[in-house]
Amino acid sequence: LAEADSISYYKERPRDAKIGAWASKQSSIISSREELEQRYKDFDDKFKDIADIPKPSNWGGYILKPQYFEFWQGRVGRLHDRFCYKKEELNWICNRLSP
Repeated sequence: LAEADSISYYKERPRDAKIGAWASKQSSIISSREELEQRYKDFDDKFKDIADIPKPSNWGGYILKPQYFEFWQGRVGRLHDRFCYKKEELNWICNRLSP
């Protein structure tokens, strides 16, 4: 996502979500829930007097334009449910697939 679009979206987020973006080192291993909560508190304190909390430099997004999805649900006796959704112009077409 373009940086300007990331900034625009970030500005729309609630304050607690902005603090959470600073507190979380997303997908990294942490020692405990308490560590995460302490990081949140630390950033909450850091930004307590700042109305417009800046976007972290590592925070951004992606634009996905899917054309095909498949969903699978396991069932007894291998008679699973499977569905595919395929985008055709402006419509999504759904078909049941054989397991």
